[in-house]
Amino acid sequence: MMNHTLKSLCKISPGTVITGKWHSNQYTILKELGYGANGVVYLANYHNTQVALKMSDNGMSITSEVNVLKSFAKVQGSALGPSLLDVDDWKTNRGQVSFYVMEYIKGPDLLSFIEQKGKSWIVVLMLQLLSDLEKLHQNGWVFGDLKPENLIVTGPPPKIRCIDVGGTTIAGRAIKEFTEFYDRGYWGLGSRVAEPSYDLFSLAMIMINTAYPKRFTKSTGGLAQLTEAIRQKPELHSLEKVIENALKGQYTKARQMRQDLLDLLTDESPHKQRLKSKAAVKNISTPAPDLNKNKPKTRQQYRKKKKKTGWIETGVIAAVFIIFYVVIILKLF
Repeated sequence: MMNHTLKSLCKISPGTVITGKWHSNQYTILKELGYGANGVVYLANYHNTQVALKMSDNGMSITSEVNVLKSFAKVQGSALGPSLLDVDDWKTNRGQVSFYVMEYIKGPDLLSFIEQKGKSWIVVLMLQLLSDLEKLHQNGWVFGDLKPENLIVTGPPPKIRCIDVGGTTIAGRAIKEFTEFYDRGYWGLGSRVAEPSYDLFSLAMIMINTAYPKRFTKSTGGLAQLTEAIRQKPELHSLEKVIENALKGQYTKARQMRQDLLDLLTDESPHKQRLKSKAAVKNISTPAPDLNKNKPKTRQQYRKKKKKTGWIETGVIAAVFIIFYVVIILKLF
């Protein structure tokens, strides 16, 4: 929780104009969006464009978050965090306050989106998030405070974005910020060292959270309580294996969890694919004698049938609705 002094210093009324000390850019405060341990975030207007402005009396905190956003900008193909627009100081009669301005990401938070659109979207959005986390981890960062409140779904087409990078930590260091429900240390299932598996544990807890919108409190703690929670919700049964692997820390890379999630969707594990490939080769190489002259056509028909079957298996469920959206979203990766 942010201390009282910081909250007081950064408390600003709507209509206040923030003028940067160094760049002289002016921002008109519209409303408060939220506050945390390291500052307050406001919705502001700049040249008829809405932006998010975060301020803090802790210059080191601002510098750290700015460095994270700059690092995000270097991650090719990822739009996980907001774009950085400006960094400056604001001089007031109560002291100097550091601030930075970023893209305002508009849309419902993750849980609200799923409530509106349906639980079939959970896997689609988690696949997106895992893809972006993989790129982030490859660049030496761990997100840290990963939770639904920090995840916004924009679009169309739907795209998951993050609005708070305050917990993002350099790999190998201690996690800077965390929320107990999504923290493996709280559940006694690992340390708070910044590593990919920490984020993947949090992502697994987010998946559980979609079935328990109000969360639940720790009783016995540990894997036993979380496993029981998964088994009590039918919508989590098909995802149980992937979620448990993440809770146990068995994934060291986001792409491993993503692949297992895809395997569940398609029902095509690597082992099954190898068996089917061997069977296909055998069937093609030993056709019935009286069909030899039609072999090229038969092979072509086989390939078409296999391709058609593969697409059908990519749905979360058999419904045409989710097959359509899975295909559309996966094309974005």
